[in-house]
Amino acid sequence: MVTGAADAPAKAGLPVADIAAGMYTYSNVLAALMQRARDGRGRRSEVSMVEALGEWMGFPMYYAFGGADGPPRSGAAHPTIAPYGPYPVGDGGSVMLGAQNEREWRRLCEQVLERPGLADDPRFADNGLRNQQRALLHGLIADAFAGLDTAEVVRRLDRSGIANAQVNAMRGLWAHAQLRARERLTQVDSPAGSLPALWPPGQRAGDARMQAVPGLGQHTDSILAELGLSAGEIAALRAAGAV
Repeated sequence: MVTGAADAPAKAGLPVADIAAGMYTYSNVLAALMQRARDGRGRRSEVSMVEALGEWMGFPMYYAFGGADGPPRSGAAHPTIAPYGPYPVGDGGSVMLGAQNEREWRRLCEQVLERPGLADDPRFADNGLRNQQRALLHGLIADAFAGLDTAEVVRRLDRSGIANAQVNAMRGLWAHAQLRARERLTQVDSPAGSLPALWPPGQRAGDARMQAVPGLGQHTDSILAELGLSAGEIAALRAAGAV
């Protein structure tokens, strides 16, 4: 109910319930290990997907405390701050920006849009008014960016100290300079040849293993042996077509 445009909700693009529950389970395991190290006792931990999402949804839940309406769906924009969101640029790109206080609003007008008069326009005198006029404001910003390319818009925003980011498609994420600067990509072998792979966050070569992707059935015998089956029993399963 908080994701999507005003006329319809949308599901998140990732399995956030699964990820949230997994991460909270992981942190609870670490907390239990720390407790055991201190007093020799562990603890029971149960995490459900709904309670994990309840924690993640804390802000909009409290926003609706006492029966009030929750925050409106606003796509990639912000429900209470304007201007905030993605804006089209003349070269076909898109830039995300957020002017989160009056100082940044003035800098946006003067240094980025190069329209200093907007800073004192009574229609946009404070964030509440800018929120009411967000459609008009979006058009004015898009018009100002129409004659610029993405690199120039980002340069102006960086220079003015306004939070921003270029909006990337998946191809742009693969080519992201920061992933390479942080050495997050490696290569792993597979039955189909060498494939690119991302190191888990916080891990890199020397800290963790990134082994080859196994072929179909490559480890069947060793797994069955670990489960206690004899070589004869494994052979019988193979002969029966069970494995």
